[in-house]
Parts: sequence; structure tokens; C-alpha cells
Amino acid sequence: MWNQIYDPLHSPVLSTIAAAVPVVTLLVLIASGRVQAHIAAVIAVIVTNLITIFVFTMPVNMSIRASILGIVTGFFPIGWIVLNVIFLYQVTVTTGRFELLKRAVGGVTEDRRLQLLLIAFSFGAFFEGASGFGTPVAITGAVLIGLGFSPLAASGLSLIANTAPVAYGALGTPIQGLASVTGLDPYILGAMVGRQLPFFSLIVPFWVVWAFAGWKAMKDIWPAILVTGVSFAIPQFVISNYVNPWIVDIGASLISMGALILFLRVWQPRQLWLSPALRGRDESAATMAAAKPLDKTPLTSGELFSALLPWIIVCIVMLVWGNGAFKTWANSIFVWNYPVPELHQMINKMPPVAPGPTKEAAVFGFTYLSFTGTGMLIAAIISGFLMGVGPGRLLTEYGRTIRLCAISLITISAMLAIGTLTRLSGVDATLGLAFAATGVLYPFFGTLLGWLGVALTGSDTSSNILFGNLQKITSQQLGLSPILMGAANSSGGVMGKMIDAQSIVVASTATNWYGHEGTILRFVFWHSIVLACLVGVLVTLQAYVYPFTALVLK
Repeated sequence: MWNQIYDPLHSPVLSTIAAAVPVVTLLVLIASGRVQAHIAAVIAVIVTNLITIFVFTMPVNMSIRASILGIVTGFFPIGWIVLNVIFLYQVTVTTGRFELLKRAVGGVTEDRRLQLLLIAFSFGAFFEGASGFGTPVAITGAVLIGLGFSPLAASGLSLIANTAPVAYGALGTPIQGLASVTGLDPYILGAMVGRQLPFFSLIVPFWVVWAFAGWKAMKDIWPAILVTGVSFAIPQFVISNYVNPWIVDIGASLISMGALILFLRVWQPRQLWLSPALRGRDESAATMAAAKPLDKTPLTSGELFSALLPWIIVCIVMLVWGNGAFKTWANSIFVWNYPVPELHQMINKMPPVAPGPTKEAAVFGFTYLSFTGTGMLIAAIISGFLMGVGPGRLLTEYGRTIRLCAISLITISAMLAIGTLTRLSGVDATLGLAFAATGVLYPFFGTLLGWLGVALTGSDTSSNILFGNLQKITSQQLGLSPILMGAANSSGGVMGKMIDAQSIVVASTATNWYGHEGTILRFVFWHSIVLACLVGVLVTLQAYVYPFTALVLK
């Protein structure tokens, strides 16, 4: 039995500095731009082991076993979701269904402002919900470029729009990651996030159009913007609070797209906005190549159904897989819980972090059938067969997808190894005790901690894994709700998504504007800062001020 130690150097300042070394190492390596994320994550895992063993006196075998547990948990269930979502996307591209989908979405309206609402916000939110991890920015950026937007407009506005849905991205992967390191119920965490982000689901559509065309042009289409925001925000709240956190983005985005398309049948702006460039100075407009004319041939009902079929199947399967009754049934058939030898219940969390010595669980739960990623794989296989793709071709595409996702899977697993190890070693508890010194301001700065984590790691999931348990510990020390601050880490983090290096590179690649990443960053940076601070203000109100406090779940 080993007891966690929170002040191993007998100096709160020095112990906090030592505890910060693993996270600082990871963030500095990534922020430098000279080390790829997966290599930085592996280096950080090694550094974390050295700190936990030689500073925090964690036994070597426990440190290594905790790292391995985190690596495996990183793939199942988190990496498993990403792999199979990208597999489905690859199949739709190779069969030509994605090109049909692009025509269907891009042909709804010629007004650039309305195209932004439909594609960058609503359509992008669907792909955030289905896959996340840069996919929505790549897809919406490419679609907007195809419609004739300038590179800076297509990339920068895709990044800003891809904020409100991020916390539920990749079928709720950030919520799953947050729950895995905090031990809190993912359904409650998802519901709490759903009491924060809907406010910003109303704001962001207005914000995107304003950033693109200015205040007056935004006011001219306010009815359409309001329809888009409300039809996303309300389902986001309802699904997250009364269904599950896995299908929030998919459900809300489909409703938002449908509502906007129907609204445009009865309402149109008095004057079309046809400029493809940002208002004011847009240096990318001069670099634009002639856009490939969009095929405006109306899709037949058969072509439209063919384009939508894979995503209809995803919705149906995910509704089943997200149901609690199904999970109970599936886990009764196939479940394997593996208590890690010499680690499970062999570590005591100690005061002041816990009221008394409390044993830490270290169990790998392999509930394969009920994993969300398994549902995605089944949906992809069904879709492939219905699109006429044979077993051999599906296997070939799956092999290609594994090669495509390999680096991302390594990164995710290494990130979770760091999160698991810092939790079991008490390293994050030491950091949490230090953050408690911010006192009444912690709800604001704790939210910005989530923003910083995403800005530097490129992932709300990674930020939640790194800082989730720290948020829980600090909030408990300050008498705040750990559910509130755990959710705040994710909600604040979404505003950092637009400035992380990975997303900016994806955006510049998708829009064929290589070498201009600095310009994109300068455009989106202040939008990110202001929106993150607004989230921090909301969380502070929820922590202290009625009636906002009534929104906090127990």
C-alpha cells in the first residue's frame, strides 16, 4: 500500500513547481512548433514517470502500470471512436457520396452570410459531433473554398464557428475523457456543459457573420441567425440534459440545418451579400485562384437520399448505442473488468485532498459491445454495404484509415497515460492545492485553464484529461462544485480550439493557403480571448450569483 504525498519537497512552492514539470514539458514542446504532438506526448510520459518516481516517491512498478493503464484506456474507448468515424468518412469520399453532400449543402443559398451559417456553423457542428479532431475545420474550409470564399475567410471563420459544439465532439469524446480522469458521471458532466454552452450557441452565429461582413450586414440577416442559434442551442440543452452527451452535436446540428433550410424557403434577405472576402483588409483575396464552378444541377431525390444515407444510419445507430437500456443489455452479454495487479486499491488518496485515506481504483473496463466506437464501426459497415462497397474494399479502406489515424491514436493514448499517472500519483492534487490559492476568482481562472489546455494541446479531450482531475480537486478545496468546474474546463476549452496550432495547420491545408498560418492566428486570436473570458464570466456567475447558481447540477 502506498500513500500519496502532496508536498514531497517540504516546500509548497518547490513541490508545485515539480508537479507542474510534466504538464509544462508537454505544453512547451507542443507550443514550440518544433516537436510533433505525438513525440511531445511520449516525451512527457517519460518525464511524468521520472517526476512521480523520483520526486513523489511512487513505486516504479505502480508508475509504469498506471502509464500502461492510461495508454490502453486512451485507445479503448476514446481512440476507438476516432478510428471508426474517420473510416466512415473515408468510405463516403471514395464512393462519391461526400461530393453529392457538398453540392446539396452548398446549393441552398447564394448569400455568403447564409452559407456561413449553414456550412461553417451547422454543417461543421455535425462533423464535430461525428468525428471532431480537426475534421470539421478541414471539411467546412474545403467546402467554403469550393464555394468561392477567400482563403482567410474560409479558414478563419471555420475556426471561429467550430467552438460551441467542440465539447461534445467525436460522439462526446471530450466528456468521456473528462469522466475517465475525474471519476464523475459522464451524463452529469455532459448535462452541466449543456447548461453553459447553449448561451454561446446563440452568440457564435452572430459573431461569425459579424466577423465576416460587419455589424450592418449582420443586422440585415438577424432573423436567419437567430433561427440558426436557437434551433441549435435548445436541442443542445435538451439532448445533453435528458438524453445523453454522445449525440448532442449530431442531433442539434441536424435540427439547426433543417430549421435554417426551411426558414429560407419563406424568408430571404433584401439584398444578397456576394463578396467572398472578409470586410476590410483581406490579404488572401489577392492570392485566390479561380474557384471551380459549383455544380448547380439540382440533385434528384435519389441522389439526395444517397448523399444523406450514411449519416442517417449513423444517427439511428448512435441513438441505439447512446441509450442506457441498450448499454445495460450489451454489458450483460460482453463485459470484462480487469483490476490492474499491484495498482488497483493499492494507493491511498490522503488528506487534505480526501477526508481520510481513500483507496484509488485502477480497473480497465473492456465493454466492447457497448463502446460508442463499436456502434460507429457497425454504422460504417452497414453504410458501406448499402453504398455498394464490398468486404474487400472495406478492409482496404480500414487499413488506410488505420495508417491515417496512427499518429493521432498514439497522441491520444500518451495524453491519457499522463492524465492517469498524474491522478494516481497525486501530482495533479499538488497542482490543485496550488490553484486553490486563487480563491474566489478560481471559477474564472479555472475556465481559462481549460482554454489554455486546448490552445496548446489542440484537443478539448486532451485538455480535459490533463486538467480535469485538477479542476475536481481544486473545486473541492474551495467548496465549489466539482461538476461545475469539470464542465467549465471543457466549456472554456472550446474557445481555445480556434487558436491551437493543429487546427490552424488543418485550416491552412484545407484552404490551400500554406505558409500563412501566422496570418490566420492573428485573425482569430482576439476572438478566442474574448469568447473564453465570456465563458469564465458565466461560470463565475454560476458559482456565486442567483439565479445562475440554480443551473449547477449536484
